[in-house]
Amino acid sequence: MKRLLITSVAVAALALGMSGIASAEPIKNVVLVHGAFADGSGWHAVADILERDGYSVSIVQEPETSLADDAAATKRIIERVNAPLILVGHSYGGAVITQAGNEPQVRGLVYIAAFQPDSGEVLGALLKQKPPAANNAVPAGEGYVIVDPKTFHADFAADLPAKEARFMAISQVPISVTGFGTPITNAAWHNKPSWYAVATEDRMINPDLERFMAKRAGSTTIEVKGSHAIYMSQPQAVARLIEQAAKDAK
Repeated sequence: MKRLLITSVAVAALALGMSGIASAEPIKNVVLVHGAFADGSGWHAVADILERDGYSVSIVQEPETSLADDAAATKRIIERVNAPLILVGHSYGGAVITQAGNEPQVRGLVYIAAFQPDSGEVLGALLKQKPPAANNAVPAGEGYVIVDPKTFHADFAADLPAKEARFMAISQVPISVTGFGTPITNAAWHNKPSWYAVATEDRMINPDLERFMAKRAGSTTIEVKGSHAIYMSQPQAVARLIEQAAKDAK
């Protein structure tokens, strides 16, 4: 009986030790969430880098019909991955991951030129704190808006080739204005570590607002010289920050 007890204790100690080792392994799953007026294809270059470096990448195609719908679409992907993961959001996608990021599989949040609202905040009010350089949203019908195609290149993607920016402008995903007026219920960055990439030439979200949100959340922050579309124009820098998050959020 005594020998059996010792053996049981040893097995339990070994199991705990193995669990500790497993939890120290880097996270190898990344879920990418696009922002307003865009779709998941914009993550192509970032996804290629991550997959080359051994990460498993999933991309959310949220409908941009409401914050609730977009958070639900994100949670479905999180549940499908069903493993420790890093959740990444660009622009409006930052609000989506803030709302959806409390799922237990999410071990860290990465914000790329993104909104990082607090509980109870709405995006419209955040924008008024430090207005952006551009004010170019135009009606798209039935309560949806898009970026004025005439100014899309200069205001959204100034550091992308004109031909690529033009295609983005004519293929925009309209977003419901309700997404900018819906408060966050439980900001996930209060409970999860976060990282932030400030786009220094951003005209859609004021870079000073990005700095304010990142500092308030205690996010590990880098600054990337580029437009609002740094996830496309600076994929190496963006992927590097995501990989840092995956290594540090063990």
